[in-house]
Amino acid sequence: MSPLPAMTTDVHAPDIPLLLFYQEPDPDRWLPWDRYPRRAIRRLVRGPARPGGQTFVFLNLCAGLDRLGVPYRVNDFRAARREPDRPVGIIGKPHVLDVIAWRNPILFGASVMSHPLADPTLLQRRPIRRILVPGPWMREMCAPYWGPLVHSWPVGIDTDRWSPAPKRAAGLDILLYDKVHWEYDRYRRELLDPLEACLARHGLRVARLRYGHYRQEEYATLLQHCRAMIFVGEHETQGLAYQQALACGVPVLAWNRGGDWQDPEYYPDSVRFGPVSSVPYWDERCGATFATASDFPAAFDDFWRRVRADHYAPRDYVLEHLTLSLCATHYLEHWRATFAPRDASQLRDGPN
Repeated sequence: MSPLPAMTTDVHAPDIPLLLFYQEPDPDRWLPWDRYPRRAIRRLVRGPARPGGQTFVFLNLCAGLDRLGVPYRVNDFRAARREPDRPVGIIGKPHVLDVIAWRNPILFGASVMSHPLADPTLLQRRPIRRILVPGPWMREMCAPYWGPLVHSWPVGIDTDRWSPAPKRAAGLDILLYDKVHWEYDRYRRELLDPLEACLARHGLRVARLRYGHYRQEEYATLLQHCRAMIFVGEHETQGLAYQQALACGVPVLAWNRGGDWQDPEYYPDSVRFGPVSSVPYWDERCGATFATASDFPAAFDDFWRRVRADHYAPRDYVLEHLTLSLCATHYLEHWRATFAPRDASQLRDGPN
């Protein structure tokens, strides 16, 4: 839970539009170009696709740049090929690095791969000048592989869309947000069930959401009605969902077990790194944390007492550190630090 660096709006932005690149991976499976009919069929069967966290990183960066009045173009591969010395920002995902044979200097991230071992020759294959990852503990994990090129950068939260209800309607006390990824049956039994039993003993009205099984509109509605949220996930590189709750003025009690990063693709054979965090951007205004199921009853009693006393001020934290414009400004600071020495002729005073 490292503090954020100081933000400023006194930055320089390129005088010509930023070239930004983002694409969702959707490879052909059985036949050339079959991704297009498969995409149409998925939409008919399942409805519109649910944007994931990495998509929101790109969309919220663009929204922040819009608020600053900074020009940019999206996926202009022709311009990148035509001007190989012109800097580009590849927000993600990693497959975009292989769309063309990049010669442009690249600011890569924050939607990067899970770990540098996923692409050990990345820095030899592509002209990457700086890598952004979503949060401080991930930066520490990647630093032995990427060295001083890696920096942490959180994308902003839309504090207009995610804002407190004028008056919270009665009917819901707690929103339980379930983002357990691995060993789900175990944690259902050892953690989630005891948590729900404890809340039931308090006679509280509880709604439960599971990550990947809801739409943003449903989540936004529940945040307008609940008094607090319990957030249960092994770790977060940034934590957009809990930060959206904070922006709505909803204090959070988070399971923050710490310990090793336990992605089964890497742990324990390839990577042993810790401690991780479930709330990498956080201070005492946001809420409270607990480490184990046995810690929860006492932690919840204290948390709920403070909620009823209006002790917390979670939106203040977001407004101070995580707005769209502040985080887009921080992205421009990384752009300037990455490219200004060789591209000084393209720089001017940025908007305030």
